[in-house]
Amino acid sequence: MSREPVYAVLTGLVRSISAVQGLQITYRGTENIPRTGGVVLAVNHTGYFDFMQVGLVARQGKRRVRYMMKKELEANPIVGFLMRHCKAIGVDREAGAESYSAAVQSLMDGELVCVYPEATISRSFELKRFKSGAARMALEAGVPILPVAIWGSQRIMTKDIPKALGRHRFPIHIAVGEPLNPVGTPDQLTSDLRDALSLALTAAQEGYGHPAGAPWVPSRLGGSAPTREEAAVIEEAEASKRRQEREISSPTRATRGPRRGRRFR
Repeated sequence: MSREPVYAVLTGLVRSISAVQGLQITYRGTENIPRTGGVVLAVNHTGYFDFMQVGLVARQGKRRVRYMMKKELEANPIVGFLMRHCKAIGVDREAGAESYSAAVQSLMDGELVCVYPEATISRSFELKRFKSGAARMALEAGVPILPVAIWGSQRIMTKDIPKALGRHRFPIHIAVGEPLNPVGTPDQLTSDLRDALSLALTAAQEGYGHPAGAPWVPSRLGGSAPTREEAAVIEEAEASKRRQEREISSPTRATRGPRRGRRFR
């Protein structure tokens, strides 16, 4: 790998934070990480610090991750500097075609690009409905999709649950599935990806202690997290509130005509 000093510093910082927290990270299936060539890294999304574990699992395969991040973060002097020097891909929801093309080009250049097919954090900690972006990118770039399941990071910081940022010694299980070849239609490949990530998630949950009634444990496993259906109701209420707030803040939006480009999803 070519030298990337800023990325190396960030990786060292993540490893130091994990050590301070006492995280007990267990990896499974890291032999499935392609050592070269473009790869779509498809990861389940349960917490705000998933991205840290994504970087660590990629390191097991001697790879660097190219994250897709909100483009508006580039305006922040510090975050913008890090994004530029770590080859992050800015995602502009108002001009999704440009962001999508940048991700595909990065894959064709042989990079490992991280994508969260669920798009947002799962409150139920079960897999949500998948967007087709990961499959479409893999098909267009002609690269495999690598399913990666991370389990336990939701205990550190996620939605609706108190943060635990100190030295807690939480176990983190990471399971890497076998790469999926870029074949079929986007819908077919997305369905295959969801099946593969479900298997990886089951493997990551194997042997993990799940206390009855714990808020970070899915209801299916005896926890008090909302079910998929209950989580969907909460998320729809939040989305409705955001739409109302946008309409209030931008009353002329409806008269501006259609947006240009396609949204990245």
